[in-house]
Amino acid sequence: MAGTQRVYRQRIRSTQALKKMFRAQELIAASRIGRARDRVTASQPYSRAITRAVSAVATHSDVSHSLLAERVGVRRVAVLLVASDRGMAGAYSASVIRETERLVERFEAEGKEVALYVSGRRAVSYYTFRGRTLAGSWTGSSDSPGTEVADEIAETLLSAFSAPVEEGGVGELHIVFTQFVNMVTQRPRVIRMLPLEIVEGVSAPGAGDALPLYEFEPNPEDVLNALLPRYVRSRIYSCLLQAAASELAARQRAMHTATENAEDLIRLYTRLANQARQSEITQEISEIVSGADALAS
Repeated sequence: MAGTQRVYRQRIRSTQALKKMFRAQELIAASRIGRARDRVTASQPYSRAITRAVSAVATHSDVSHSLLAERVGVRRVAVLLVASDRGMAGAYSASVIRETERLVERFEAEGKEVALYVSGRRAVSYYTFRGRTLAGSWTGSSDSPGTEVADEIAETLLSAFSAPVEEGGVGELHIVFTQFVNMVTQRPRVIRMLPLEIVEGVSAPGAGDALPLYEFEPNPEDVLNALLPRYVRSRIYSCLLQAAASELAARQRAMHTATENAEDLIRLYTRLANQARQSEITQEISEIVSGADALAS
């Protein structure tokens, strides 16, 4: 009995240590989630404005740009997966990896070759363990991405899209990330980045409609050359911010649940330890009484 009691006491101490760690992780995520949500909100006006500008140029001009046109005969597709650098976030990374696997299977069923780009150590470890070759990877800033990382990712993906077919160029670019809806809901989402499909903010004029009076200086070609790379960078940066907020929300929720489970285990082990102690005391009393009866007889 004494050994059983010691085992339960050790389990109580271990669970209490884990509870402190879970609680600390929950508080850290809670302190960062507010700033992450503010960054998502602050990035939306610029994203909408540049989308309207690109829509205006693409819709109301006759300019053909390489980022707007379909690449005929290219069977190679680039997929950017945005996951987390650390664990303790529940099924956050697993859900977005699962969505990526479904997308890759669909492309491979269509006879397309997939070039996989990954952001986040969890996804890098997942594909490295399975022997999957990665076309590019970025780690170290999943919960607080900066513009430098977004610019680097955008430059890499734009170069891959613009490269010739014989040099590994891709015909499409898709991004898989986790959209932040609120503190309770975060859902994996897949969007096609390239070729661009500009449909927000400006619609094409119908038959008999008067064309709006747009003037592009110095000319539509130069405007598109300046705006489209910025548009791609802003969209990628927005996806990274959405994923960061989703990761922190998922981690806060997972650590809160883990803390409650640790408290339940502590209560269970405390009850079992008390039962073991009571059994030990009862056994000692029984031995004393039995010894006294034996001496008296």
